[in-house]
This record gives sequence, structure tokens and C-alpha cells, in this order.
Amino acid sequence: MESLPQLKVGQAGVARFGAHRRHTMRETGLFDLLALYDYVPEHLAQAAAEEGATPCGSYEELLDFPGLEGVVISTGAKYHAEQVLAAAERGLHVFVEKPLCSTPAELHALLACRERTGVVIGVGHADHSASAVSRTIKRLIDAGELGTVVAVEETTAHNGGMLMKPDEWRADPAKNPGGMLFQCGIHDLAWVEPMFGPVAEVASFMRYDVNHGTETSDATVTILRLRNGIVCTLNAYHVTAYHHYKFIYGTKGNLYIYEFPTEVYFQERSPQGKPEHKVRIEEKDFPAGKDHSTTNVRTWAVAIRGMGDPCPSIYDGASAVATIFAAEESTRTGRIVAVPDYRARVKA
Repeated sequence: MESLPQLKVGQAGVARFGAHRRHTMRETGLFDLLALYDYVPEHLAQAAAEEGATPCGSYEELLDFPGLEGVVISTGAKYHAEQVLAAAERGLHVFVEKPLCSTPAELHALLACRERTGVVIGVGHADHSASAVSRTIKRLIDAGELGTVVAVEETTAHNGGMLMKPDEWRADPAKNPGGMLFQCGIHDLAWVEPMFGPVAEVASFMRYDVNHGTETSDATVTILRLRNGIVCTLNAYHVTAYHHYKFIYGTKGNLYIYEFPTEVYFQERSPQGKPEHKVRIEEKDFPAGKDHSTTNVRTWAVAIRGMGDPCPSIYDGASAVATIFAAEESTRTGRIVAVPDYRARVKA
């Protein structure tokens, strides 16, 4: 794979997570980073020196840089849609960090643009097919160790919402729909669908009255029904202590995955209905896999060379944000809301 010609790219947003993205691109050996743009001059100058790339004075100048085949967008979520559209309309392939966009109108515009231009658009969700933990979960499910998967429970929580300032984009409900559900719960949505199948419908409840300095959701409980019948509860709390986990419940056994640090436990169902001890699955027993922090940009580069599809793709990103838009609608209307199956959409 690494013998392919390097992809000539530019990057918008070069600090913080943008710096991480520059590192992952270097790790693959698949990219020639020619030009950079960042609205903070100090960040731009430092990244240009580190990469030996040309600094640009605007995003438009970056898009017009000679020889580019694609652009990597590592800016704030509020810029994603307009920047993806501007690049794609110029015929540039795009890799954009998650979340894909902030509104249903932006989502429809992005999908229409992708299908009109034919450019390859990858989204910066993790490629869980390369994750050792996700591969362990899949192996146990496929081997029948859990029996029939009945339900999934996920929680993502930290206290960042208490630290938000009213003038930042995360405090703006138009740019951060669902609050913590949009910022971090979207990772769980991007995990549950590849693992278990697409979401069919959503019921959601959001609380807004904890941090009075912002208008975004402070706490969200969302119930998902997948198209195969599995039910899932996704909790996203922005004003509590740091806590992340995934629990999978089956007719023969349960899996408990705690994150940061990662610990995985299996609990077999007792025939007598009595509690059973949890057995820890040691890291040495995880199947070997690629570094899932780099596989998303790898698959994007390879797809541009005509070898497969990017993973995650724009359709994966679309499914995740569409579920959040449905959750907001459910909270607003008090109804169960259907979610389109974007993964089934024709990708020609």
C-alpha cells in the first residue's frame, strides 16, 4: 500500500487536533503535505516550519495552491460544511474531521455535492475495524459467546460543559446541536452502527438548565432502535465527572468495556439466574490489528487511487449526524423520530 504515489495535499487547521492529524499522515507515508492554512499566525508558522510546507494567507489561497489533489480539514466543526463544499466544488478530494456538519441542510448539500462531483470524502471518525478492542468484541459475538445481542448501553461524560464560555462555538446550539451528544456521543454513534447495524429510530431527552451560561444541552439520554431490533441507550453528559463505557448485553453473556484506560470484562449468564463473576480479558488476548488512529486517512488516500472506499466515508459521517438531528427533533416534539439509512444510499 505504501508503494502508492504520495497524495499531494493541503491542510486547514494545523494545531491541537490538526497537529495530531499531521502526525498520523506522516505515519502512513502516503502524503506529501504541500501547503497549510490556519487563522492563528503563530500556529501556521510553526506547522509550516515543522512540515516544510508553504503557509497560505487564507483558505481560498490554500485551495488554489498548485498541484493539490486533496485537502485535509482539521478546523472547528462550525467550518466543516462550507470548507468541504468549497474544496469539492474545485474537484479536490476531502478528508474532514468529525462531526461532518451541524445542520440537516448542510448534510443534504454535502451529499448532493459528493454525488455530483464524484470526489472522495473521508470523515475523521475512528476506523473501528482496525481497533484491537472492537475486533475482540466482534470475535466474541461472531463465536456466539454472547448469544443473541439484546441491548447496548453507552455513556460518555466529562465536565467540559461547565468550562464553556458563552462566545465559543460549543455554546451555540446552531453549531453544536445536542451539546455533548454532538461533541463526544458522536464517537459512540460511529461505533455502534458498524458494529451492530444502522439506527432505525430515536427517542431522546435533553436537559439544558445546569449550566446557565450556555444554551446547548447539558445532559442527554437517547434511546436508539437499530434496524435489526437491538435497542441501545446512549447517555451524553457534559457537566459531570469524566466517565466513558460501553456495555453489551446478550442472552449468554455480557461484555463491559471501560475506556481511558481501557478494560474489557466478560460475564457469562448463570443458568440459575445468580450473579456471576466478571472475567477480565487481558490486552495480550486482543487480536492484532492496525493502528486505528491512522487507518481512516490511509483508506481515504487509497480510495483516491482507486482501491476501495474510504472508511469511514461521508455516508458513515452522515448517519452519525443524522441520528443527532433526529435526537434533537425528538426532544423538541416529544416523538420517536425515524433516521434515514444513509449507508444504503447509492455511492456512485
